[in-house]
Amino acid sequence: IDTFEICAGMQPAGDAYGGLVPRFVRFESAMDHFHGSSPLTTGQKTPVLACSCGELGCWPLLARISLTGDLVVWDCFEQPYRTTRDYTAFGPFLFDRNQYDKAVQGLSTAIAAHE
Repeated sequence: IDTFEICAGMQPAGDAYGGLVPRFVRFESAMDHFHGSSPLTTGQKTPVLACSCGELGCWPLLARISLTGDLVVWDCFEQPYRTTRDYTAFGPFLFDRNQYDKAVQGLSTAIAAHE
């Protein structure tokens, strides 16, 4: 995302995003969240990255997460605080459903172990 935003001339850009840090971002179910049906989902968009400071509300990156048979698709990205930004050329990103679900389950296990 940094490369895309910098190449598109977006400001600010670069080192703006970080992961969804479990101590700052609480979701009831990682599987629900990364299937696009989280309480944090707004409309059709789910936070996939938070601000580099760790705070989700500060500078999130949202995406539509769609489940289509054997695939999980991330597309329709949005930076809600810069609504004029155009992310149509970013993605879509396609993930094998089995691999994706195993990775999310691993995340769930890791979060539970640190609570």
